[in-house]
Amino acid sequence: MHIGIDVGGTNTDAVLMDGETVLGSVKRATTEDVTGGIVDALRALGETSPFRPADIAAVMIGTTHFTNAVVEGRDLAPTAAIRLGLPAASGLPPLTDWPDRLRTAVGDHVYLCHGGHEFDGREISKLDRDELARIADDLGRLGVRTAAISSIFSPVNDEMEREAAEALTELLPGLRVSLSHEIGRIGLLERENATIINASLLEVAGRITRGFTKALKGAGLDAPLYLSQNDGTLVDADFVQRYPVVTFAAGPTNSMRGAALLSGQADCVVIDIGGTTTDVGVIAGGFPRPATTEVDVGGVRTNFRMPDVVSIGIGGGSLVDVGDEVEVGPRSVGFRLTSRARVFGGDTLTATDLAVAAGMTELGDPARVARLDRDLVRRGLDRIATRIAATADMMRTSPEPLPAVLVGGGSVLLPDRLPGFDKVIRPGHFAVANAIGAAIAQVGGEIDRIVTLEGRSRAEALEEARAGAAEKAVLAGADPGTVRVLEVDELPIAYLPGNSIRVRVKAVGDLKLGD
Repeated sequence: MHIGIDVGGTNTDAVLMDGETVLGSVKRATTEDVTGGIVDALRALGETSPFRPADIAAVMIGTTHFTNAVVEGRDLAPTAAIRLGLPAASGLPPLTDWPDRLRTAVGDHVYLCHGGHEFDGREISKLDRDELARIADDLGRLGVRTAAISSIFSPVNDEMEREAAEALTELLPGLRVSLSHEIGRIGLLERENATIINASLLEVAGRITRGFTKALKGAGLDAPLYLSQNDGTLVDADFVQRYPVVTFAAGPTNSMRGAALLSGQADCVVIDIGGTTTDVGVIAGGFPRPATTEVDVGGVRTNFRMPDVVSIGIGGGSLVDVGDEVEVGPRSVGFRLTSRARVFGGDTLTATDLAVAAGMTELGDPARVARLDRDLVRRGLDRIATRIAATADMMRTSPEPLPAVLVGGGSVLLPDRLPGFDKVIRPGHFAVANAIGAAIAQVGGEIDRIVTLEGRSRAEALEEARAGAAEKAVLAGADPGTVRVLEVDELPIAYLPGNSIRVRVKAVGDLKLGD
């Protein structure tokens, strides 16, 4: 057996599963420290579906900790943004396009140094170790313990980033370093931004993963801990401590994977309505469709891997504003829903109150909303359905019909038919699809490299990349007998010598439980 947990802005869900069979589930309010909500959910799960801690082979957690830290600009470590590329790339220094609040949060420590490569691998300039020594002196004086190193075209040649990191850590033992070629893709500013975000989260990543481990031990669980990343696969706590950005958007990804399992649909539009937001994404071949454009995180443009998800501010805790038009969201009572909504004795009119008044769900005390104006209730619910259906329809890339799968506790806000969709599915256990998605997540391995075809065929190069991705999945904990290649992308690069191509291969396999 294994346990899946998803920590949302309003609720923390936990499920007990045996393979792909749900044995029990609970939903508890998320606490401000988040870890407390996990402890509460595990305790409740043990009461409703008793299990022996020794029978739990693994615990999988999807968390919003790191996304929230960036969006809210809190708990970010002062970080040195070091770019290798002089005399080129000095026109737009690091952090140029960052919001002031985030720039202040990471300390505005910007350094431009010599180094970097051209698009064809030629050096722009030699790495200057005297420059790095001056930076190390400055960081030591300021007490900055984290650095993000970005070199021009490091996805083509990562040599200088590694050399700079080695030089700085020799001078400043204990310095935490993130390297851009390990985080983002081609595109200097976006890759650099993603690396700075990752570096600024390294301290909080260690604290959070330790907190999760402590919460599990407090519940008597000695099972290995895995966290969900944003491509629908799992990584261990050590990996998250080095690369916390991989967990961004893990919540919507978990919901989509859970929706695919519960509905039996390998291709569908998933509408996940929580307490604060509605996330809409597309499942293609059983996995979330990845975004192909830049991704905005807290107002910062990045280019690391993310699912193609659109979020709108409508959820069960959304405030209902009554005027000439009825508007729902984007403001929300969040995890305070059970104390502020009218059906729970509060004085705030929420979307949940509308659903209860319309008889779409039974929560709290329906008598408290029995006298709500019928026209107000109808107009509010129609507004919710129209906005969500329009957003879901925008996610389709072809006129071919796709079913809409409704999940999340807030999906009770929607009717059984939606404009633009012939088929609407609300599967069993829909309210905890996110935790189910975390519990069934697989282990992945990815190869993203530029290879030359001199002396070998294209087929040989692709097969080598496939084998490398599969090997990475096995090393990450996948059962070798279940590993399969999920995606193969290749892009000819005409400007590089040697008939070069960029190859990206992703392989996934089931977690080898108990190993």
